[in-house]
Amino acid sequence: TMLLLFLSPIFYPLEALPEGYRSFLYLNPISFVVEQSRNILFWQLAPSWDGLLVYSSISLLILVLGYWCFQKTRKGFADVL
Repeated sequence: TMLLLFLSPIFYPLEALPEGYRSFLYLNPISFVVEQSRNILFWQLAPSWDGLLVYSSISLLILVLGYWCFQKTRKGFADVL
């Protein structure tokens, strides 16, 4: 959690990093949300709807895969706990 905190642009703007590191920083799932929130709150800019659609689609896919995985292994949880 601490690593994600310091590797996300919470304490610094994304523009403060060199251009080569910016694309790498977007691999952090928190970075996009922080940048969009900063744009809305500080600069009164509209959010990137395309980016939010991609972010939401990936989140929904992870949710469905996690639920499917849980349902497949649910029977064994009572034995382990």
